[in-house]
Amino acid sequence: MPGSSIEAKPVPVAATPTPAAPRQPTRWLSLRAWGGVIAALLAVVVVAPLLNLVVPEGSALHLSDYAVLLVGKMMCYAMVALAIDLIWGYTGILSLGHGVFFALGGYVMGMYLMRQIGRDGNYQSDLPDFMVFLDWKELPWHWALSDSFVATLLLVVLVPGLLAFVFGYFAFRSRIKGVYFSIITQAVTFATMLLFFRNETGFGGNNGFTDFKRILDIPIATPSMRMTLFVITGLTLIGFFLFSRWLVRSKFGRVLQAIRDAESRVMFTGYDPLHYKLAIWTISAVMCGIAGALYVPQVGIINPSEMSPAASIEMAIWAAVGGRGSLIGPIIGAFFVNGAKSVLTQVAPEFWLYFLGGLFIGVTLFLPQGIIGLLARFKRKGPEERA
Repeated sequence: MPGSSIEAKPVPVAATPTPAAPRQPTRWLSLRAWGGVIAALLAVVVVAPLLNLVVPEGSALHLSDYAVLLVGKMMCYAMVALAIDLIWGYTGILSLGHGVFFALGGYVMGMYLMRQIGRDGNYQSDLPDFMVFLDWKELPWHWALSDSFVATLLLVVLVPGLLAFVFGYFAFRSRIKGVYFSIITQAVTFATMLLFFRNETGFGGNNGFTDFKRILDIPIATPSMRMTLFVITGLTLIGFFLFSRWLVRSKFGRVLQAIRDAESRVMFTGYDPLHYKLAIWTISAVMCGIAGALYVPQVGIINPSEMSPAASIEMAIWAAVGGRGSLIGPIIGAFFVNGAKSVLTQVAPEFWLYFLGGLFIGVTLFLPQGIIGLLARFKRKGPEERA
């Protein structure tokens, strides 16, 4: 129209898309974690051997043989706690029967150590002393490979792994979960303990295996051998921690955590939880078997009490006290609980079980994330709140 002014509107120009920055690979282990791993390696490989073998016994810095044995035993327990964390903390499967896998690995190693005694036993026979006492004439069939160290290492992995695979396949295929799964694992552990208590099974009955003398024809009671076992145990624990850290940060680990949080949704997205649960269940059992195999030569005995329901429940307590779902938490929990057990059973043994029960109840009610959660909560507080 005449006299009307029309403002020209600027035509929007399509913005040129900014190229996305290249995706950086996710670090599966932070620099702080690497520092902790290196410190642990130095403590296990360098510091502990020096304090035990080089520093004289009269020095305040000397690490006694008893301390080496105690810490070595706790490191074996820490492996078990870490294994339980993989299935409970990251997959949501509470097992109250991991003691059977730990004991099976210990029994396999114990059979080899019994064969290493040779004719140095009380009866000076090629058969273990308990077999001579029970008037056995030859070794049973399941002792056939017990004189081979290589076969023993393979069986330490295969025996717990095969049992876990068979049990887990039928349990997970039947969709047994929650408290029912925990009860079944407890029942299997109890039944296995009763089986190993029987003398005719060839596992030493209620006494089990003891009086070990050599490993690889090397005397087992020497300080150098004890320290060698200590170092191997420490390196194995560090290796299991690194493996677990890599596993839970991988795609496999993310699926496990999704199964823990919402298994039905995982099924709807096309994943089969059976395969994932069966895999992590078997891996966890193998870790416990290896821990048991390292435990026996250091402690010097293995018997069916390691399969008791109370032992398996205590293993779950280690993970709960330390903080499940954190990897480092169960390791801390195993050291804390067993350290307290070592002290209390000497100072006030009648109060130990009360302390353990109270600790578990207190953690369940007030510290659901365990010690590691308490430390994280304390770290998040400012200095003025701490004061």
